[in-house]
Amino acid sequence: MADLDQNCMKQIMRKYGDRPGMARNVLSTFRILVALAIEEGVRKDDPTIGIKRPKLSASGWHDWTEEEIAQFEAHHPIGTMARLAFALALHTGQRASDVIRMGRQHVKDGLVSVAQQKTGVRLWIPLHPDLKAIMAATPSEHLTFIVTEHGKPYSTGKSFGNRMGRWAMQAGLKNCPLHGLRKACCRRLAEAGCPAHEIMAISGHKSLSEVARYTQAADQKRMAERAIARTVTTNTAVPNYPQEKKG
Repeated sequence: MADLDQNCMKQIMRKYGDRPGMARNVLSTFRILVALAIEEGVRKDDPTIGIKRPKLSASGWHDWTEEEIAQFEAHHPIGTMARLAFALALHTGQRASDVIRMGRQHVKDGLVSVAQQKTGVRLWIPLHPDLKAIMAATPSEHLTFIVTEHGKPYSTGKSFGNRMGRWAMQAGLKNCPLHGLRKACCRRLAEAGCPAHEIMAISGHKSLSEVARYTQAADQKRMAERAIARTVTTNTAVPNYPQEKKG
């Protein structure tokens, strides 16, 4: 801390240029350490002054596209731990901290029971047919569906998220975080015509504002499609396009 200067801080921040959320956490941590160093007399100045906190994306976590979902599934076949973990996250719409605690003991009558760690909300989520088939094709002798290479449950959602990131990289995907599968699940529900309250019943969101953007985007798409469809059905006459002259 005694040798830290502003140029060094800028280099550190540049390493996290593609991860603004992480960059903000790193900067906050350094500011705490610098304040402690000044208090202890290790240094007199603050090299973090003038270093701006990166702006977060307005859209938040990247929402996996259908093309990215298909690419991951093509690389990781059914029966692998990667595919099971992916399916659990995509088809239940739960956070990493909740996905890692799911096990066969939580499945009953075609539903998986989840007590969300962040909110304390208890959910019962119907098993999507694709998820049900993948679970049946992936044998497990553990209390949790997802385990590490050593057969142990993941200790934190962050460690599981890092593992999912490596699986995504193996499939040739970049910047496709685990939390983006939660967004993809909500997006799919919205595109299927589910109102906000139904999406909340799956995701466990507590406020309508948190899921409004999913339904708003999907509603815009459906309304635009209906608008164009009306023009097709009401304007049946063949337009009088200019004829190409024959040379």
